[in-house]
Amino acid sequence: MKKLFFVLCIIFFSFNTIDAQVVNIKGQFKSDRPVKLIQLKYTTGKNDISDSTTLKNGRFYFSDKLSETTNAALIVRFELANGEKRPRVELKYFYIEPGNIEIDIKDSVKFAKITGSKSQVAYEEFTKMLEPYTAKSLQITSLIMKNLREGNSTDSKKNACVYQALEQEKKEKVYLPYVLQNPNSPIALSLLRGYAGYDFEASKIEPIFESFPRSVQNSPSGLVFRENIEIEKKSGIGAYALPFTQNDTIGRPVSLSSFKGKFVLLDFWASWCAPCRHENPNVVKAFHQFKDKNFTVLSVSLDRPDKHQSWMDAIHADGLTWTHVSDLKFWKNEVAVLYGITAVPQNFLIDPTGKIIAKNIKGEELFKKLNEVLPK
Repeated sequence: MKKLFFVLCIIFFSFNTIDAQVVNIKGQFKSDRPVKLIQLKYTTGKNDISDSTTLKNGRFYFSDKLSETTNAALIVRFELANGEKRPRVELKYFYIEPGNIEIDIKDSVKFAKITGSKSQVAYEEFTKMLEPYTAKSLQITSLIMKNLREGNSTDSKKNACVYQALEQEKKEKVYLPYVLQNPNSPIALSLLRGYAGYDFEASKIEPIFESFPRSVQNSPSGLVFRENIEIEKKSGIGAYALPFTQNDTIGRPVSLSSFKGKFVLLDFWASWCAPCRHENPNVVKAFHQFKDKNFTVLSVSLDRPDKHQSWMDAIHADGLTWTHVSDLKFWKNEVAVLYGITAVPQNFLIDPTGKIIAKNIKGEELFKKLNEVLPK
């Protein structure tokens, strides 16, 4: 029996493990400006990889072992030129995979010619499908920047909403059809992750993921994405909020269960997060408007280990007069990991029974939902 179990284990892991293979990246760069450093950065599974090199006779080289197709960033840092306060930096995103890849750069990294990567070819074909949206996105972005320079917050918010709507349309009309029609594409998983974003419905995304080849599902990034799907199932609307205990600002343990019987906005934020600080006045307004209607807020901060004072300063500066907890572990905050938080701000509205009834409701949407569910 033990022997049979051992054999089955070998078969299982042989089927589910993807062997890493070598990726060689050779490049040449013709530039009038002296280059200080060339960096290659990418993520595989939960591992962030970073490597660097210098130009030698106009050439550079990277080599590593890779077990999946992944998106990478090539970053070129130039020497500081006369009159510059900061050195020039250029960046190019592209797809890498096991094999031999060549990069030919003339003048600008932006226009680098990349050969030897089938996934990059697929991505370049995909980007052509996005062209109808590219000009619109640039135009709206320019308007938002103009609004901000002129201090016109009203038009800035309106244009930001237009931009978000355009991005969502792009996802629904380009990303989703491509992924559904091309499950075997080397960039399908990357595009599905882009389509899903940080807040998605597992029931919608999981069947698409399951249509991918087994090798993609069992790749390092595939396994991480499956984990995200499982977390989403446990923390989606209709699920009961995952229990936790974490210390408050003076080290006292606070449990989510102690709020049972109340409507609770479980709010993930950080003192360093500009969008969080921008949203805080809305949360403050909601707290004061509804706190006498069986409603409260519980905030979890993703501040860094050495930033306790920054956390406290932000609480006082923004007038956040409710309960706050954190283990000051940045993105590894144990509650954030439990709830699959990969971006902030995020929130969960929990009813008195402990069930999640809404997610990521901000601005006017927050007030609309609270008016809907709280006692009149």
